[in-house]
Formats: sequence, C-alpha cells, structure tokens
Amino acid sequence: MKSICVYCGSSFGNQPVYAEAARALAGAMVARDLSLVYGGGNVGLMGVIANEMLRLGGDVTGVIPQALMDKEVGHKGLTRIHVVKDMHERKAMMAELSDGFIAMPGGIGTLEELFEMLTWSQLDFHRKPIGVLNVDGFYAGLIGFLQHLVDAGFVKADQATLMMHENDPAALLTRLANWVPQKSTKLRDALAAQALFP
Repeated sequence: MKSICVYCGSSFGNQPVYAEAARALAGAMVARDLSLVYGGGNVGLMGVIANEMLRLGGDVTGVIPQALMDKEVGHKGLTRIHVVKDMHERKAMMAELSDGFIAMPGGIGTLEELFEMLTWSQLDFHRKPIGVLNVDGFYAGLIGFLQHLVDAGFVKADQATLMMHENDPAALLTRLANWVPQKSTKLRDALAAQALFP
C-alpha cells in the first residue's frame, strides 16, 4: 500500500478534535511513507490534512474539478494537482490513484464518496480496503445503521465488514494494510434471492 485517498469535510466542523485528528492521520501516514490523495481543496479538514502532510515532508496529490478551482478553493502548494472537468472524473481519478480509502468526519459529499467506494467493493469493481476514522464517535450512528441494514436483510454480514472503523489513525492504517480482500457474493446472493421471491 503506497497511497491512501482521504475523504473529509470542506468545513472544520464545530469541534477542534476533528482538525487534530486530521493532523494525526497525516502524521501516521508520513511515518509509514504513505502518499495522500484527496480532493485538492485548501479549505476545512481537506486543507488541514494536506497542509500537515506537506509540513511533514509528505507527498500529496489533489484532484479537483475546474469549477472549484475557479472559485479559488484549490490548494496551490501540493506535490501535484490534477484539474478535471467534473465530480465524476474527480472521483474516478482519486480511486484510480489510491490503494485504500479513509473517510474522516465530513458532510454529504464525504458520505457519498465513502458509499460509492463501498458499493464498488461490494460489486467487486475494486479490491481495496476502506475505513472510517471514527473521531470522537463521529461515525457511531453510521456504524449502527450499517448493522441495521444487516439486520433488515439488505446487507450481508460479511459485506458490512468492508467498512472498517477505528478511532486511532495508526490502528486504522494497520487494519487497512492487513486487509485481505474476499470474493464478493453480492450478485450471486441477489440472483439466489430472486429465485426464492419471483
């Protein structure tokens, strides 16, 4: 594993612990010689983790749509930046450049990116590890809701484990590094269920 894509808020949130966690994750990544791939912004937690990576001598790749670059939210001091035409191209390139994915605290965009990667993994479109940094219990509700999806029969228990979670950056990076992909059974299970419920 050489690069991690980090999804996080373009806002700071209302607790200093979120920015502290972003800096801690940057430190843990640099200590393991991992490169950062992220959305290319210089605002909110995105800017915090990028700036800390750079301060520590880390490698940072940003991917940002032209429309956001035009609004001057793009980071001008990264190791490299790719300016793309739209959000679809941005997400595809971020996924392509990364060996694993971490969602930090963030808003709707962060959740959308996280669940797209989970969906792709569930369908076996990629075989890369995915985790959430559960800063101060930020993702506790989501972790509980994922279990609810299992209990309701919409997600298999093994598929729910695709979203690893830890509250410590180093522990999460260790789990991602040690993750062994399993062959997805999502489509097979769907076809079997169709036979039972025509």
